[in-house]
Amino acid sequence: MDRRATVRRVGVVILSVNLLLAVAKAIVWHLTGSLAVGSEAVNSVADVAYSAVVVAGLFLTTQPPDFEHPHGHERIEPFVSLFVAAGVFVAGIAVAYSGVTALLSAGPPRTVTGGPLAVGVLVATGAVKLLLYRYCVRVGRQRDSPALVATALDNRNDTFTALAALIGVLGAAAGYPMLDPLAAVAVSVGILYTGYEIVRDNVGYLVGSAPPADLRAEILDRALSHPEVRGAHDVVAHYVGPEVDVSLHIEVEGERSLFEAHDIETEVVESIRAIAAVDDVFVHVDPKELGEWKEADDARIAAEEADGAEPDVRPPDAVDR
Repeated sequence: MDRRATVRRVGVVILSVNLLLAVAKAIVWHLTGSLAVGSEAVNSVADVAYSAVVVAGLFLTTQPPDFEHPHGHERIEPFVSLFVAAGVFVAGIAVAYSGVTALLSAGPPRTVTGGPLAVGVLVATGAVKLLLYRYCVRVGRQRDSPALVATALDNRNDTFTALAALIGVLGAAAGYPMLDPLAAVAVSVGILYTGYEIVRDNVGYLVGSAPPADLRAEILDRALSHPEVRGAHDVVAHYVGPEVDVSLHIEVEGERSLFEAHDIETEVVESIRAIAAVDDVFVHVDPKELGEWKEADDARIAAEEADGAEPDVRPPDAVDR
């Protein structure tokens, strides 16, 4: 199945599961009066809202390239992830407010009934969310989808917040009613941390930050592995949305014909573009004799440091491949 169909299918699965969980938790909350279950119900309502945004966003990001978007629409995905984060933050604040309000209340402790129902829905939530986490993170990483990875993080933390809520319900049933609002506060902390993680992981996509050192090293290694390439400089790799654009200069023997230089450039481009995370590659061919190789070339040093070797700052003739 291609990326478009796979990503859309995952979005629909997430929306359907979150809708079912929200309805189940709301019913149990109404029957038991548990703040911990209520906080989980609010969390699931937020999950439904952001899941709908994710489904719509994934539909847009998987549209084929067109005249206005010749590179496709994948660059919308980080914005979809930030919508997810916004919904997560709203849910976290609402749950924290309900828990803190109950803790500060001067009235008698809230009575929680229907323990088995509350326990059942929370155990089921934890199990389902764990399965969703593993499913989303696997597909998100396979398909380079930051929106699905963000959703996976939310599902992972939902597993822990369901556990916190379960502790609150069990504590209230055992005669410690204050554990119920305390668990709601704990749930809110987990929700807010999820929002922070999503923002942290997607800001780099939006501001065009550099990819990880191992990817930069692989890009340079592929350029230098060509038998006709004698050096590389001005290597720049940065995120444009969830994909990486690369530009670099390669150095070849100056007596090569224009046809030969063109073939070398094409082969280097194809080799680097074969990296799954890379979208566009722009290669400029320089005659080696110009001596444009830089002793302080950050890309070369980064590549050698990633391999655990001391950076090589010798002149280009000393490092011919």
